[in-house]
Formats: sequence, structure tokens, C-alpha cells
Amino acid sequence: MKDKARIGVDIGGTFTDVALEVADERYTVKKLTTHTAPEEGVLAGLTEVVEAAGIAPSDVGLVIHGTTLATNALIERKGARTALVTTEGFRDVLEIRGEDRYEQYDLTIELPRPLIPRRLRFTVPERMNADGTVFRPLDEAELERVGEALAEAGAEAVAIGFLHSYRNGVHERRAREVLSYSLPEVSFSISSEVAPEMREYDRFSTAAANAYVQPLMARYLDRLQARLNALEFTCPLLLMLSGGGLTTIDVAKRFPVRLVESGPAGGAAFAADIAVRCGLGDVLSFDMGGTTAKLCLIDGGVPHRSRDFEVDRMWRFRKGSGLPLRIPVIEMVEIGAGGGSIAGVDALGRVTVGPKSAGSEPGPACYGRGGTHPTVTDADLILGRLDGKNFAGGKMALVEDKASESLISQIGIRLDLEAEHAALSVVEMVEENMSSAARVHAVERGYDMTDRTMIAFGGAAPVHALRMAEKLGIDRVVIPKGAGVGSAIGFLRAPISFEVVQSLHQLVDELDEVAVRNLLEKAHGEAADIVRKAAGTAELNVVRKVSMRYVGQGHEIEVAMPERDDNMAVELNRAFEEAYIGFYGRLVPEGRIECLTWSVTVATSHSQATGSKDSSVAAGGAPQCLGTRRVIDPRTGQAGDCHVYLRTDLTAGAGISGPAIIIEDETSTYVPESFNATIGAFGIIDCQRIGVPK
Repeated sequence: MKDKARIGVDIGGTFTDVALEVADERYTVKKLTTHTAPEEGVLAGLTEVVEAAGIAPSDVGLVIHGTTLATNALIERKGARTALVTTEGFRDVLEIRGEDRYEQYDLTIELPRPLIPRRLRFTVPERMNADGTVFRPLDEAELERVGEALAEAGAEAVAIGFLHSYRNGVHERRAREVLSYSLPEVSFSISSEVAPEMREYDRFSTAAANAYVQPLMARYLDRLQARLNALEFTCPLLLMLSGGGLTTIDVAKRFPVRLVESGPAGGAAFAADIAVRCGLGDVLSFDMGGTTAKLCLIDGGVPHRSRDFEVDRMWRFRKGSGLPLRIPVIEMVEIGAGGGSIAGVDALGRVTVGPKSAGSEPGPACYGRGGTHPTVTDADLILGRLDGKNFAGGKMALVEDKASESLISQIGIRLDLEAEHAALSVVEMVEENMSSAARVHAVERGYDMTDRTMIAFGGAAPVHALRMAEKLGIDRVVIPKGAGVGSAIGFLRAPISFEVVQSLHQLVDELDEVAVRNLLEKAHGEAADIVRKAAGTAELNVVRKVSMRYVGQGHEIEVAMPERDDNMAVELNRAFEEAYIGFYGRLVPEGRIECLTWSVTVATSHSQATGSKDSSVAAGGAPQCLGTRRVIDPRTGQAGDCHVYLRTDLTAGAGISGPAIIIEDETSTYVPESFNATIGAFGIIDCQRIGVPK
């Protein structure tokens, strides 16, 4: 065939989503995630979507994959038996953490347990100076004794983190070489490769996390590749990275920690693509699936990015309460609020939702798979927002009696509520939780939400997005075509890219430009080599950034490097002052400026996705209504008739007045009375608050 198909696959906590694009056509499938063997759900989805497209596996030119396996292993502590080898005297860095406390005056503060217990942390005499010169040579005799102890302890993975190795990693590389002789079956992660940056706690934590999930991810990816080959999917397999780019399976196996936010990153890429195509400007991306909800700010078609990320937070919104990872990520807030989030009543008589989820096994009570706890999906069904007989395109029936029983037994009896009002309390609580998370995320970054457009996607987001918009004061909500499998489609929009980071402390007024150029050239070469393996001869873009601050400050801001290297010190000073004023509105008089960490990102220049080309919008005819459904209005608590439409029946330009429900195979959109909806460019559902000019 002329055009090779491309497939995106996203494994979530509840569903595995698959999207296939070929020429101007798109085919999508949702399958329940098979947690004991995740590749089974992936392969079932691939087989089904290929059959739906009427093509053979050999007609597929590329498979792009994102997964939550690494994240779940870290949170659930189901990774490998991992050991740490570190500099003598620094055995307890992972336990001591940093000097900051996320709740300063809490004497009973809870912190996440280190991934590596003290009995599996070993030290070796060695020391590197902060400038990269050797202060104390590596004691290889002691290292060999440590190797014997590691073998006796049954270590399956080893993280190696030495002091100041970000400046010179020769001791870490030699330690890996020596230990490999006695531990040939063990995987190694060294901090100078995983996260070559200052601050030993963050660096050690990242190396430990990488080692912890490396055997699990390597086995999974090897199994998946073998099964794909057996089914004659002989095309390349690329993995989605947390920073929004794609990489090869070999790189993913070396640095699996970079996959921890791969699914949500695909969703952000999807929303960014929609924002650019539809000219939406600054947006709030809202991705709600079966297990979690993710919110991301996207300005000018570019998601906000960061190098600071935490997993396993003890306090869901509080920075510093989790395990820090220094990896490139798309910056977003993620909370345990999805369709499968379990609802209940706490000791004070308050309705709670999440963060625990019913997942896919057994799933919400209405799935009829043995679940007894009420979830958000059960509440949506009772409120009339979901069609139990035609859920998932009719492939799965929802049992309303089961949903009602679970809501009454767990919430209704305790609060003296009927099933409908118990369901309403669950939905109001989860929507308020998500709205609160969005407010906190925006306020911490100095942004106003009310002038943004919300782009909602994921299996559960369109059901709740417009009510959330009411709470946030957002007047426009866009539901893209294919919203129910948005992250999988987003994988098909992502560039092939890789970022290399290196710490090198430099005072701007004493800048060693030769050392900086050498660092940047080396980083560029490493990133380009990785990208070329997947991108071939495609045109590449290069983005260089540096983290800078005034001397004496504890935190940095990221500054774009000047394109030209001549007069580097002058240009860096100018770029920093512009960025600093943008953040804080003023400069520090006579403050000296320093550079800490330099990064180089190499990426393909544009998305290779095919996608729909139906950008024109003609006047649509009167939309065909399927009938009405009894739906509870969340603002009044009263039931009323709501018009129901099938999305595939709606043509561009068609207008719908709320209250209405627009159903499709992977999701449903609930349009309250305060909004009108229009089918716009690229098949979007463009929802506008009544009385607000477009």
C-alpha cells in the first residue's frame, strides 16, 4: 500500500487505548488493561484495530508506545531488589533527603520510604572534588568486597552514585565495570549518565529509581517486541518519553525512569496539536482517564516543561512530599481522580473520592466484574450521563443496579441519601477536587485560568469538563475528535527527540567559554546520535538552555541559550535579566549571576502524523436527535430531560443547545444548560458559555 499506517498505544490504569492512522483515516480501540501481563491488552488492541482498518500487520510502518508501568512500579514498590553503591560517608543520603520539609511544623511528618533500604546501601572509599579532579582514588579492593556482598544479598539491580560524579564520572564507570565481573546478570544505573546534575540527593534518587524499574521494563519491552515480531508487526517500536518526545526501545531500556509520565505526555502533545490546528492560543489541557486526572498549561502550542518531578507524594498537592526525579517532563499536576476512583465516607462524614482506583480488575461496580466499591463511573451512570446499554460502542454493558447498590451501601446509608443524591455528591466532590488542583497549579505559576480555553480528552474528561469549566470561570471548552483515546493519538503527534543535561558551575563574569562550548558540543553529539537511530536523515532542531540564578539564591530559572556563541557572557547576562524580570518583575542590583546546568535537546523538526485535513466549517443542518434521557442537573439536584446525539451523525457547523449529551464509542460529552455546542474544524465539539461573546 502507498501509505504505511502508524499506531499509538497507551497503557493506562484502567484502559489500554490504541489509535491507528493511515492516510486521512483513523481507527481507535479501547481494551481493559491486563495488569498481570500488560502486553496482552496491547496485542489484543493492535490486532483489533488492524482488522478494523482492513490492513495487515506488515502494512504498519511504526508503533509508538507509552505506559504507566514504570510509575506504578515506583508507587506500588514492585520493582527489582535494588542496591546502592555510594561514596564512603554518604550511605544515608536517600534517607536524610534535602534540608527542606514540605510541612515545616509537622512533628509527625510522613515521607516516602526510600526505594533502597539501608541494608542494601553500600559504601566505597573514593572522592571527587567539585571541579572534577580526583581527591581520593577509587578503592577497587573494597569495591570487589562490595560486589561479593551484593551477590550474597541477591541484588537484581544496582545504582551507583558517587559525590560530584556529575563533573567527572570516571569512578562510577570504573565501579560498574568492576562489579559487572562478579554480577554479570545484574543491571547497573550510574548517576553520571542518568542525571549528571548537582545536588546529590536528587541525583541519587533518580539513579535509584532508574535501577529499580530497569529489569521490569527491560523484560516487558523484550516480551512486547518478541510478540510483535511473532504477529508480523516488523516495524520500528518507539517509546514516548515524559518530556514529550520519542525514543528507541534500546534507550528506553537504558533510561526507563524517563518513561514515568509517558502517557500524560502523549495527552499534552495531543492537546498542543489541537491548540495549534484550531488557533486556540493559551489553553488548559484536561485529561481524565480511568485512574487519574492530569492538568497542563499550554501556551502558544507549547506545553510547560520542567526537570523537577516527584512520584509517590504523601501529600497530593505538596511539593517535596515525594521521591524527586531529575528528568525532562511536561509540567502538569496529576491527581487520583478518574472514572475508576473509589468513593466513600470518612470518619467526619465527608464524601471522599480517590486516590485509590478500582482499575480494570475488578473495575467499577457497574462493570459487573465483581467490584463492590462505588466509583465516579457508577455515579455518572446513575446521574444519566452514561448510556449503560451502549457503553464503549455497545461492546460493554453497564449494570445500573450494581452501581446503585454500591452507592447506597457505601454512601447512602451513612449519609441518609438515595442513590441519585449519593451519586451527585460523588460527582460534585471529584469535580471540585480537580478544579482545586487546577487552581493551585495555575496560581503557583502566576497564571489566570479564566482567559484560557479548556481542551478536554480521555475517557472520562468530556463527561465532567464543562461542569469543571463553570467552577473555574472558563468560558470555552473544546472536545477534540478522538478525545477518548487522546494520549494514544498524541503519540502520533510527538517528535523524535532526546535531551542531554550536564551540570557545570560558571560565573557569568568569569565564564570559561571554551569549557561551555565543549560541553554543549558533546551533549549535542550524544543527543543527535540517539535521535538519528530513530529519525534517520530527517531534519533536526536543536534547543539549548541553561539554569541560572544570582549568587546566593537556592533556585534557578531556565534561560534559552543565545543562538550564536560569540559574546556568550554578554548574551547570557542579557537573556537571564529578561527572564528574571519576566518571573519576578525586578532585578537584584549588583548581583552576580551564575550558571549551574546546561541542556541540549535535539528533535525532529515537525510531527510526521497524518491526521484529518477537514479544517473547513460549513453551515451544518439541524442535528439529528436520538431521543431524550433523564439526567440530574448538578447545580439544582433536579432531574430533567436531556437531548441525546450521536457524534458521528453531527456535521460541521451543527449547533446544539444544552442540556445535551453527545455520545461516541470511547466517551460521552455532557453539555449543561449554561453552554451551547457547535461542531467546528477538525470535528471538534466547540462549547461556549451562553451570554459570553466568542
